[in-house]
Amino acid sequence: MSRRSLISEALASALNDPAPVPTEQAPAAPRTNFTNKRLEAFGEAARIVKRPTIRLKPAECSVWPGNARDYSLLDEHRLRSLIDSILAEGSNRVPAVVRRTPNAELPYELVTGTRRHWAIAWLNANHYPDIELIAIIEDLDDEAAFRLADIENREREDISDLERGMNYKAAVDNFYGGVQLRMAERLKISKSQLSRYIALTEIPPSLVSAFHSPMDLQAKYAEKLLPLLRDPSARTKLEAAAEQIASEQSFRRSGDEQPIGGPEVMARLLKAVVAKGRTQKAMIASPSGNEIGRVEKDQQKILTLSLSPCDLSVDDILAALRPIIEQAKICAARRR
Repeated sequence: MSRRSLISEALASALNDPAPVPTEQAPAAPRTNFTNKRLEAFGEAARIVKRPTIRLKPAECSVWPGNARDYSLLDEHRLRSLIDSILAEGSNRVPAVVRRTPNAELPYELVTGTRRHWAIAWLNANHYPDIELIAIIEDLDDEAAFRLADIENREREDISDLERGMNYKAAVDNFYGGVQLRMAERLKISKSQLSRYIALTEIPPSLVSAFHSPMDLQAKYAEKLLPLLRDPSARTKLEAAAEQIASEQSFRRSGDEQPIGGPEVMARLLKAVVAKGRTQKAMIASPSGNEIGRVEKDQQKILTLSLSPCDLSVDDILAALRPIIEQAKICAARRR
């Protein structure tokens, strides 16, 4: 069953059966796994939302900033299938959730249903002024509104990890006293998963700009980038590489070329840091003076030896290598 179906079923269940009937025999405890946690979360959403639906214009709602979705990033291309669905059915099938704002300029504030709100606003402005937003009015404080919005947005693929991370970072400070464990338990997600999202917000904009879209910046990238950013030398290299990649991205966009994908951007950033510095090269000569190989030494005094096939014995080759190793000073002096 899809996520939308689960929410719809949870909402319908809350309206028709507001309280479960107790039974004499307690049900067996469900297994603690991801699916059960998600269903429990949907159940909580159903308990929160218990109001009849209303119809209103998108212009009557402000958009609550506590939602993870960046409203400014929505456009017709991203929402084309939703627009077509709303147009075919005459409105949104799954109700949005709003709350009253008595002291504000607009009478309602949208808690969930950002995509539906945008799509219907777009239709109102493009030849379909009579289509209205179906919504439920709920009396929610900010923490409850945040949890309800998170339940709806948790597995939406069109919300970037960065958007989610910024939303979680603000929420942990605003609602949970800065304690990630408390927030993770409240949202029924793992603390490690929550930490990965929040860590992503520490990546500076100079590096984010290297990615074609925030959707390309995955939470797992923070684990590799953040340790490097704490090293001033590595940070300088990362920022220089990011600036060059961002310039290439801009050039490709202007020419309608395929952008540089997230994995390639990440690989290039890491390569800029781990690339070797200037190397010193020298010939490995046999006792007779003939070249039998090459040696390279980088800035970390790491030697790389390349030997060519020859007729020398093992002892002769080792004799040729001995002065090179001694001159490189990579071995401790022999104590007498």
